[in-house]
Amino acid sequence: MSEKTIFQRIIDREIPSQSVFEDELCYAFRDINPQAPTHILIVPKKPIPRLAEANLMEQSLLGHLLLTAARIARSEKIERGYRVVINNGADGGETVPHLHVHLLAGRPLGWPPG
Repeated sequence: MSEKTIFQRIIDREIPSQSVFEDELCYAFRDINPQAPTHILIVPKKPIPRLAEANLMEQSLLGHLLLTAARIARSEKIERGYRVVINNGADGGETVPHLHVHLLAGRPLGWPPG
């Protein structure tokens, strides 16, 4: 059995986090190294290494993550503008091999990113 990712350990409450939202499919918490005034990570409880490894069976879970981001944006009162990011692979900025959604807001977000 492979070692748990840091996100699995956070979901399992082995590592503390500042929870923002939780349901049966995902857990959302504030990033400890925020890249914007609001930086929330939305992590599926089912470990999927990265978007490129998701399959049709995860289609509704992926949609749920995006709808959860919008729900959290409303509760955080950041509907005026925010960015939703999913990194895939080392060149895409992925640092944890557990698919997750970044919700960023609270400052102007330039384009192109990165």
